[in-house]
This record gives sequence, structure tokens and C-alpha cells, in this order.
Amino acid sequence: MAIATHQQGVKAIATLTQDPLVQLYVPKTLVQQDNALHYDNSLKEHLASIWEKNRAFVFCLATGAVVRLIAPLLKNKAEDPAVVVVDAQGDYVISLCAGHEGQADLLTQLIANQIGATAIITGASHSLSLPAIDILGFTYGWRKGEGDWTGAMAAVAKQGKVQVIQEAGSTLWQEQLPPQHPFHFGFSNPQEEIKPQARIWISPTKRKIAPQNDFPKVQWHPKVLWVGIGCERNTSSELIETAIDETCQTYHLAKEAIAGIASIDLKSDEEGMIEVCQRRNLIFKTFTAEQLDPVDVPTPSEVVKQEVGTPSVAEAAAILAGENLLVSKQIFKSDHQPGAVTIAIAQAAQEYIGHTGKLYLVGIGPGNLNQITPAAKTAIAQADLVIGYQLYIDLIQSLKRPGQIFESSPITQEQKRALRAIELAQWGLTVAVVSSGDCGIYGMAGLVLEELQNMGWNGKTPQVQVFPGISALQSAASRVGAPLMHDFCAISLSDLLTPWEMIQKRLNAAASGDFITALYNPRSQTRTQQIVTAQEIFSQHRPADTPVAIVHGAYRDDEQVILTTLDQMLSQPIDMLTTVIIGNTTTRNHAEWMITPRGYLGFAPEGK
Repeated sequence: MAIATHQQGVKAIATLTQDPLVQLYVPKTLVQQDNALHYDNSLKEHLASIWEKNRAFVFCLATGAVVRLIAPLLKNKAEDPAVVVVDAQGDYVISLCAGHEGQADLLTQLIANQIGATAIITGASHSLSLPAIDILGFTYGWRKGEGDWTGAMAAVAKQGKVQVIQEAGSTLWQEQLPPQHPFHFGFSNPQEEIKPQARIWISPTKRKIAPQNDFPKVQWHPKVLWVGIGCERNTSSELIETAIDETCQTYHLAKEAIAGIASIDLKSDEEGMIEVCQRRNLIFKTFTAEQLDPVDVPTPSEVVKQEVGTPSVAEAAAILAGENLLVSKQIFKSDHQPGAVTIAIAQAAQEYIGHTGKLYLVGIGPGNLNQITPAAKTAIAQADLVIGYQLYIDLIQSLKRPGQIFESSPITQEQKRALRAIELAQWGLTVAVVSSGDCGIYGMAGLVLEELQNMGWNGKTPQVQVFPGISALQSAASRVGAPLMHDFCAISLSDLLTPWEMIQKRLNAAASGDFITALYNPRSQTRTQQIVTAQEIFSQHRPADTPVAIVHGAYRDDEQVILTTLDQMLSQPIDMLTTVIIGNTTTRNHAEWMITPRGYLGFAPEGK
């Protein structure tokens, strides 16, 4: 929800209101705006009427005025919607309220990227480049447990030592903490004499936290538990829930850590199980008797095997879903509820996230942050994890937000990066795969989509979105003038994925067809002959003085731009980070600029 009270404010957030999910409200005194609704009463009254219906508000209004408007409506940080303020000029975006759980901090960054503004985020975790511990597990589908969250967050803000005992769930968040982070992992060693100011338990175990403690303690519960259930037909959902709750209580397991229920496929229509899954937002997995039968379980039953074809339902289903059996089967009956229930619980190695994974294929342009499109910056900011070649990850390091994961790998591991990104997206994360230039031109987009196709991807899960960037040939061309003003093509001289014979065929076709040609990957430390052959081929079809641009690292700190000619190009430094542009027969150099005419104006049409 966006609110602006004057024309200048509407203009400042105009880009945001182009999104159909963003509803803009303006006063009735303001001239009619496209896609805007008017409020007839006072803004204070109007805000009160829509406050509970929205999870985020963007105000283009004075910060003090917003504070007075929202003050009577605020409840607590777990329930309040995100409140973000944009100044009238669109220069600053301020995270005002519900920065963590309401995601106002993230929304602030996204809006700032979208409108080209500066994000103002004042939370202690953000200033320390630390993940906020009260939303630490949301990325991975963890559930918050009991504890003194305010006290634990205060300890982080004071940069006190925070003990982390993680018994389950992803450890990705640990891998890129800043060097001086306050977290101490594992149990304290008496010889180290570490005195924590707070403790975080990350576990499926539910611990009792006494009201009075020496220091604040909090709990996160990764969804790693799978409840195997066998039951008589028409067993009530109330009895099933009682069985689950009592088993968890007996074995000190957190109900919040339950990912789902598993059973035999004969129970796929069991109303009681379906109702429990719906009420508790749990996954319902079923297995055939043939799948369950070979599973080694501690308490098999011949009676059960005779009835359903497998000696175990609850234990075997729990093991197939969760691998490590924690609780062997427990049988529950009740004088007040129909049916009988058998319960077993297993723990999975990986938590269930519960989100639909997304793959963002992002072109970051030549590497200068000013050359990245707002949409690409927004995609990077939204991603839980960003994957790319080490150089490209380094170029966008300043876009990284606290808690976000950046993974890099060497230049020859493109397929490995693609498979890693797909794996994480299938798990449920939002993953941005970055390429320099345009991701769809010699970038990662094609490789990722190829790998998805090989896996039988249905085109929907994970979701895929492509964010184009300024290509290398465009960047190089812009540094030397307008060499691409007529028909042109791009050819990579790397023969790692394309046979050299095919590359030569394309070079000959481009040269004989008088195409302006951009050469990618022209020379590496071990591959030096290809650029020589390319020059020889073009020399057969173009004059020796044909203009050639050699651009290394366009828009980067080590940029080097050289204008030369076809016969002199090989005497210039050329490497893998260089783009070579060979002009056509009409291309010319003028006053240190390379120009190709828009048309062949000097040639008569055919038949004339």
C-alpha cells in the first residue's frame, strides 16, 4: 500500500505504483492519478480503516507526520506491518517500523534500488552487518520458539558474546558472517571461560526456559521432524492431534519442528489425517506398501503385514520421510474418541522450507554498479542466495545485505554453479545466478535452463525469471562511439563448448557477409591461436585499415580502450576480459571515435 498526499510525492514513487500489486491512495483534492484511489475522509481515519488489511505501507510524507499517524495503530513488532517512508524528492527511503519481522528493512532496500535512492536502515544488526536473530530462520522455514527475544537482540546490539548451539537445520547463515561477529558456536569449553550474554538454540528439541535466567535464551525450530502415522479407518482428527502432542511432549520435541505427516497410500483419503495437516499447515506424504516393506524398523508387526502388505506403517513411513528414527511407535486410544493411532517420529537431515523456490538469472552489465539495471539490483537484493563467478561476486559485493549468502566459484565451473543454483531453488530458496553483461548472451541463463530441461522441469517449479543486463558488446561499443549501427553479430572464440571448426565457419560467414563482428573470449593464457586465425579470416574480406576496437574491462577500474586497425590489432594486449569489435567496410574512425553509418547510403539499390 502506497500513500502520497501531493503531486511531487506521487512522482517520487511513480515507479513503484506501476506494479499491479501496489495500490496507491491519494487525497480527493489531488488531480486524478492513473491506477490511484482517493480517500474521502482524513488520512488518519482512512489509515485506521485499512491498517489491519495490509502488511506493508509506503508513505511519501514527512517522517514526523507518519510517526503521529501510525502511533495509535501500533501493537508489537511481531504483528505490525512494515512502514517505509520516501522523501518528496525520492532521494531517501527510510525503514521506520517492523524492520525485521515485517521486512521493512528489506522493502526499504528494494524500493531504494528501484527508484535509485539511498536506503536508511538504523537497526543494530544491519549496522553491524549481522543477520537479525529474530528473523534468522525465516529464510529456511524455521519456526520461532519461546525465549527472551528482546533480551537476545539487545545482547547483539551491545556486541556481547552470543552462544549458538545448532543441532539441526542449514548452517549456510554461518558461512559468511563478518570477521568480528559475536557468535560462539557450540558448547562452552571451561578452559576458554566464555561467558555468553545470550544463547540461541537451533533444534527440534523444545527446551523449558525459566522466567529468571542469568542471560536471555531463545529457540529456533527447523522443520526437520516427520511424524509417521498408522491408524484405524475413521480415526478422529482430535485423537491424531492428541497422539502427536503427547508424543512430542514426552520426548521433548517441538511441535513447531514438524514438517509433515507420513503414512501408507491406503490412508491418502483418511479424513482425520487430512484435517490435521490442513489445521497445522503440514505436508502429507504417502508411500506404497512396496516402498514401506523393506524398511528396517525396530518393531515390525506380522498382523499389520497381513492387513496392508508391510510389517510397519508408522515407523517405516517416518524413516522414509525423515531418515533418522527418534521415537519408535507409540499406540494411542481414547474412550472418548473413535479409532486408534500409531505414532513414530523421525528427523530429516535437511529441513523442509515450505516455500516455492525461485531462480533469478541476472545480468549485471559490465560490472560498474551504475550500469546494473534497477530490476537486476532488486532481484539481487530479494535473493536469499547469490551465485556467480568470483570476479562477478566481487563486483557486486556492496549490494550484499546482512544475512544474505554469496557463493562464488572459479571461471571453469559454470555447470557446477548451475546445478548448485537449481538444487537450492528446488529446496525452496530464492537464488540469483549472476553473469556479467547480459545473462542470456554467453551467460548462465542458457546453461541453467538446459540443466532444468534435462531434469524434466515443468516450467513452473522452481519459478524462473530472467533479468537482462547491458551486454559486453554494448558496453565496449559505448566506449568507442557507435560501431554497431548496422547489422552485426557476436562470436565467441572459446572452443571449450563449441568445436573450433564451427567457430571458423561462423567467422568466415561473418567476414564474407560484411557483418560488424564482436569477438568474445578472444584469447586466454593457453588459447592464443584463435584470435590470430580470426584476424587472418577477416583480412581476406576487409581492408587492412578497417577500424577495430579493443576494450578491456569496460566501466571497471582497470578499463583500457584502444582504437586500432585490422592489420595492427594483434600487436595490442588482448585477453579473456577483452571485447574486440571489427568494423564492416563502411566503418570509420573519426577524432578518436569509431562510427558505422546507419545505412549503406552510397550504394544504389539492386536493379538500379
